Amino acid sequence: MARRFRIVGMAAIAVAALAAPAFGAGGALAMLDQLDSGRWEIRVREAGAQPQRVCLASGHKLIQLRHPDAACERFVVQDTPSEVVVQYTCKGRGYGRTHIRKESGRLVQIDSRGIANGLPFEFSAEARRVGECPGL
Repeated sequence: MARRFRIVGMAAIAVAALAAPAFGAGGALAMLDQLDSGRWEIRVREAGAQPQRVCLASGHKLIQLRHPDAACERFVVQDTPSEVVVQYTCKGRGYGRTHIRKESGRLVQIDSRGIANGLPFEFSAEARRVGECPGL
C-alpha cells in the first residue's frame, strides 16, 4: 500500500514538473493587446497621489509602471482573457510583480509591488482611457 502511494506521489510530481514550465513559459498576454490605445489616466489608490497620464500604444506598458522603458526579463505567471500576472526583473534596477484585471477595453485594475531604485514599492491603481494621443 505504501509503495502504491509513493508511485502515485511520484507521478503527480512528474506531471506538475512538466505542467509548470508550460503554464508560465508561453504567455502571449493577448488581453493587454485588446486594450484601447490612447491617453490613459492612472489613479493610484493612495492619499495625496496625483493622477498620472500616459500614452499607450499597447497595454503591455502597464506591467512596468515603476520601471518605464527599462529592458526587463519577464515571466508570465497567469494569462487569461480578463487577468494577467507578470513577474519581471530589470538587471541592476530592481524587479516587480504586476497583476492587471480587465474590466473593459478602457478600464483596468492594477496591483503591483517590487523594488525600484533600491526602494520597495507597492500600489493599487485604476487605469482608464481618457482620450487620444497624437502620433498613436
